This record gives sequence, structure tokens and C-alpha cells, in this order.
Amino acid sequence: MESFASLFSRMKDLIAPPLAEDWPNLPVRKAEGPYFYGVDGRRYLDFVSGMATVNLGHNHPKVVAAAKAQLDQLIHGPVGVVAYEPLLRLAEELTKILPSGLDMFFFANSGAEAVEGAVKLARYVTGRPGIIAFRGGFHGRTMGVVSLTTSKGKYRLHYEPLLPSVYFAPFPNPYRCPLGGGEEAASEYALQELEAIFTYEIAPEEVAAMVVEPVLGEGGYIIPPRRWLKALREICDAHDILLIFDEVQTGFGRTGEWFAAQTFGVTPDIMAIAKGIANGFPLSVVAAPKDLMRRWGPFSHGTTFGGNPVSCAAALATIEAMREEEVLENARLQGAYVLERLGRLVKEVPVVGDVRGVGLMIGIELVQPNETKAPNPEAAKRILKRALEGGLVLYPCGVANHVIRVIPPLNISREILDGGLSILERAVYEEVSNQA
Repeated sequence: MESFASLFSRMKDLIAPPLAEDWPNLPVRKAEGPYFYGVDGRRYLDFVSGMATVNLGHNHPKVVAAAKAQLDQLIHGPVGVVAYEPLLRLAEELTKILPSGLDMFFFANSGAEAVEGAVKLARYVTGRPGIIAFRGGFHGRTMGVVSLTTSKGKYRLHYEPLLPSVYFAPFPNPYRCPLGGGEEAASEYALQELEAIFTYEIAPEEVAAMVVEPVLGEGGYIIPPRRWLKALREICDAHDILLIFDEVQTGFGRTGEWFAAQTFGVTPDIMAIAKGIANGFPLSVVAAPKDLMRRWGPFSHGTTFGGNPVSCAAALATIEAMREEEVLENARLQGAYVLERLGRLVKEVPVVGDVRGVGLMIGIELVQPNETKAPNPEAAKRILKRALEGGLVLYPCGVANHVIRVIPPLNISREILDGGLSILERAVYEEVSNQA
């Protein structure tokens, strides 16, 4: 059998560039808890968590045991052709942790599928064509949801024409607001521009839904003002527009509550859920109230693999483990600590423009060391490289890949967290000393 080293050397000949050419392409032999174990014999601390997916760390024993047990019972059976217990038990459990009223579900496989399902549901039940999304949002890369994605223009390159009747409003950015810094100015600017869309581009009675990430993920880990999210809820209510939260990355504890909707105190009409739901197994959900979901007729949507029995069993174990390990409390506690510790870098390091976050969803924005606040992707790349050399895996985001995400497992201990933060801080301070 060909060795892994030989296969890895031919990765770019075997795997398409959209998968093969990414950062850091670390060859690993296994993962456990917060660690990757590389083929080079080193152990690497993982502060990417499968892109906020393995929120309990890699190969959590409870999740693995549940998946293995289900493998002996039923691996696949299309929902509707057959029914099986893990699917129905998971639906019951979701009603206990989601915001009140989101109590009926369509199961799929990925975040993109969940957002597409949410948009299809909204158009189907309202009979309206218009969708409002928010600049900087990332909702996936299939043809439907890439039409809503604007975190980077390259994701849409060569795919026009895309889904019609999609309109973009600004997402409030307190660090980069055109009206000046701060939450009030950012919220006011974003709401004014949203109103301009209704005035000049599409009447509100033609809009089926607004689709928003409660916290921008790939777009730069931008935390919106609570006032703005509440205003979206009020505007949608006033015009019978459905509010869709894309909680693919923010869900399952990442913001310190089960969902960001609870963190911000705003309940959407439809929620798209994926990533952390099954701690690494492919699973996603469209959640909505029964009276809305029942208007989505049979055969108006469908899936072959959605709600896979093994993934549902893993999701049930994930929910149980999160409760037992008090993961939400730990995410809030450790997240506050990370913000306080890394927040000092803003005053001490000229290339660190902003440190922001909620729960254990934290971004460090790298800027040019002057008054322009221009993005500094070169500094971000060097810091990521130094951190990897020190044994810490991190990943960028933001329009210029100039924001470093800090997304460790939600059950991480303070001791392990401190070790990772020390590696990151050294990498940042080395950037300053090397550029001096």
C-alpha cells in the first residue's frame, strides 16, 4: 500500500484545488481532545476546532461510543421511507434547547443545505421573491447560498448570474463604521442603509426574508450591536418579513449560550443549524415554528442523507455531554478571560487593531501600524506561521484574511487555554520585534 507521505506529496494531483490549497494542510495521523497528532511526531493544539464544529474536542468518547453503537443498528435509511428513533429523539431534544417556538425541523447534511432550505421555506410560504442579506456574510458556496455570500468577492467569481432578487445591506461594524466608531453609530448607519433598500430597491412587501449571521463568521468575527438585531426583528414584524438566523457557526454553545439568538435575546422565525450539532458528524437542521413549517408541503423539498441515523446519535450524545460538562458556562468564563488577556494587545502592539468576541468566538484584527486601520494580511500570515511552528493551529478570516480566529473547544481547560494563548502572544510580539 502506498505510504501516506507519498500520497501527501501528490495531494495537489489528486484533490481539486478548492480543497487541496488551503492553510495549513498539516499532515496528521489522529486527533484527540484539543490536539492534532502530526505525522512529524509533534502534537499540535487545535484552536480551529474543525471550523467551530468539534466543540467538544476531537473524538469525544461519549460521541464516539454513541456513533459506534448506532453503526451496529442502522447506518442509513432515507427519512420518510423509514423512521428511526435517533432522529425523533433528537427532534425532541432540540425543542428543549432552541428558543421557544422553533419546534419543527427539516434535517439535512451541511450548513449550506440548511441555509438553502431556510430560504426555500421562506419563499415558499410567503410567495415573495426578495431576500435581504448582509454585506460580509458567509452562508455557504452552493449556487443558492453563494448568492447570499459576500465575505469575499472571490467566492462569487465566475458564477454569475446568481440567485435573483437578493439585496445587500451593511452589517454594522463598530470598528470600521463610516459614521465613526462605536456601537451606536454602527447600528444607526446599518439601519439607515437598510431603509434605503426599501426606499430605492425593493418594497418591503416583496421581501420574503432577511438572512443574517448573528455574529459574522468568515466575514471577520464581527459582533453586531444588540440594538441592531432587535431592530431587525421589529422591522421584519412590521412588514411580515421572515427573519432567518444563520447559526451554522454560532450555534451549539459557541457564543456561550446554546444559540446566539439566546445570547442577544432575539428569536428568529427560521434558524439554520449545522457544524457543532454532532461534533464532527455531518448534520444540519432547518428549524421553524410548526405553523410555518406545516405550510411547506410534501415534495416541496427533500434529501437522501439528511438526518442520518449515525449523525443523529452523535448529536444526541453531543447535547448530553454539553450538559454534563457544563460547556456553556465554561465558554462564557473562558471567553471573557481570552478577551481580557488578548485585549491588552490592542494597547501594546501597533499591528493589533481590535480584539473582539463573544463566548469562545474571538477575532484578532491585524492592521497596518499607522492611523489608516488598513487590513494587514501579511502580518496575519506571519503570525499564523509562527504559531504553527510553536505548535498551535489557527485560521484566518475577514475580507483580506487579516483577522485571526480563536475558536478552541468549548470544554477547554484554563491550563491548556493558557498554553495556546502564550504561543499566540509570542507569535504576535515576534511580529513587532521583527518589523521594528
